[in-house]
Amino acid sequence: MTRIAGVDEAGRGCAIGPLVVAGAVFRHEDVPRLVEMGVKDSKKLTARRREALVGEIMELALDVRYFDLVPATIDKVVLRNVKLRKLNYLEAMAMARVLRELGVDEAYIDPSDVDPDRYARQILRVLPDKPYLVCEVNADEKYPVTSAASILAKVRRDSIVAELRERYGDFNSGYMHDEKTVSFLEKWFKENTECPDFIRASWAPVQRIMQRRI
Repeated sequence: MTRIAGVDEAGRGCAIGPLVVAGAVFRHEDVPRLVEMGVKDSKKLTARRREALVGEIMELALDVRYFDLVPATIDKVVLRNVKLRKLNYLEAMAMARVLRELGVDEAYIDPSDVDPDRYARQILRVLPDKPYLVCEVNADEKYPVTSAASILAKVRRDSIVAELRERYGDFNSGYMHDEKTVSFLEKWFKENTECPDFIRASWAPVQRIMQRRI
């Protein structure tokens, strides 16, 4: 039985909340069923449709794994400022861990690096078993297994963000293109001197807001 996995992330460009990496592994013969279910890149689906598909994906999958990169972890790596050991590398290591836990023969990944081959090498270097690995831009649009992973990652991140909004107030999406997120951050740093663990302090737009309070 050939085990085929997709791995993708959600939240890479966020200011608030985690970057979530998700992976799912399927039998080779079950992959066409993902297409029949309507699985596609999560960005092309409504929130309601993504949530409905999660149950179907998990029922079909042999196994599913998540890895949450919280802002404090991202900040530590990014602010250390070591060449080729920043967010791209951290994300590659998270994806490698997901693949290692899933145990796969083939994997399809949408890389965050501008050099997909380098990204693939970084992942394979830390895997004891070397699966057939495809790192391809827009893999979440091309390969159903990667589309499935993108849905899982997005729904998990949305759930975590909803919990954060309940605790800290409505910042909406957590992305800097969102006016409500920006307003929330400006108000937060007017009233607080420290950056909390749910906000990514290393993100340049967040740093600019933090600096304006000085």
